Amino acid sequence: MQKLHLVMGGRVKDPRGLEFVDLSSMDVVGVFPDRASAQDAWKSAAQRTVDDAEMKYVIVHLHRLLEPELPEG
Repeated sequence: MQKLHLVMGGRVKDPRGLEFVDLSSMDVVGVFPDRASAQDAWKSAAQRTVDDAEMKYVIVHLHRLLEPELPEG
């Protein structure tokens, strides 16, 4: 089974949280077929904005949202 991952980021209200300020300006890096490639994309995007504490990038496990009843692995 393909395990899709979404990498996205944007400006957050609090660097410790995940409440994004403006959803219309979100940076959608892309959808990736595995965790390793998503991790590489996340790292690259996060490093570009390392000096901006209000910018945060995340990996969303789309496969968990699409088929939540499937076991991990």
